[in-house]
Amino acid sequence: MKKTDEAVIFLSVVIPCFNEERNIRLGALDSVSSYLTKQTFLWEVILVDDGSNDDSPYLLKKFVAENIGFRLVNIRHKGKAAAVSAGILKSKGKIILFTDLDQATPLKELKKLLPLLEKGNDLVIGSRNSNRKGAPITRLMMARGFMIIRNFILDLGIRDTQCGFKAFQKKAAFDIFSKLLVFNSNRLASGSTVTAGFDIELLYIAKIRGYKIAEVPVEWHYQETRNVNPVKDSLESLLDLVRIRINSLKGLYRA
Repeated sequence: MKKTDEAVIFLSVVIPCFNEERNIRLGALDSVSSYLTKQTFLWEVILVDDGSNDDSPYLLKKFVAENIGFRLVNIRHKGKAAAVSAGILKSKGKIILFTDLDQATPLKELKKLLPLLEKGNDLVIGSRNSNRKGAPITRLMMARGFMIIRNFILDLGIRDTQCGFKAFQKKAAFDIFSKLLVFNSNRLASGSTVTAGFDIELLYIAKIRGYKIAEVPVEWHYQETRNVNPVKDSLESLLDLVRIRINSLKGLYRA
């Protein structure tokens, strides 16, 4: 990337980080840089450190200093939703993608999303449903069970809401993220926070506000992480579904 002029940036990539020292040292960000430097379009990467308490802040700062096109944003620890939102609202690209630092879905899968955005979709999301390599049976069962509950409460009509690989038209992204209520910037966090509610709320907002959503299968590899607590996160996600439904019944997302 040679310029950072808002008018010419095609793609913004937002990557949240909370205690990702291991993945950074293993070269996850190097793979992101390697892919993007081969592209003909102009791009930027916004790394958002969500108050990490390991060596992530140091490693991110060092990486940004050594790699053109990468920016670092630091926030108080508020969870993945706040980190992604902070990055989205600072993005300059025509297309905005958020993806996980561990690169469970490699950035090269972007090539499957871009054609659907060019066809007029406002939001294109990666789907792992037919390809969850390496995932433990317990995680697969939980995903299936949660999908049934999610569809019963909110009727989203989306097979995989949780894949951390979602691309937006800029206008749609700014509108959707500004309407988050359950996962707004005031929500506090302690410890690791990876709940399903964030992705569901933003997709639900997109649906009821009339945005065109497309879902496409992407490559995905299971990554063992300490940031997921199956029991705790499942209970919190269920409560978030109820909160989203209540907000919807009050008409708050249409305001």
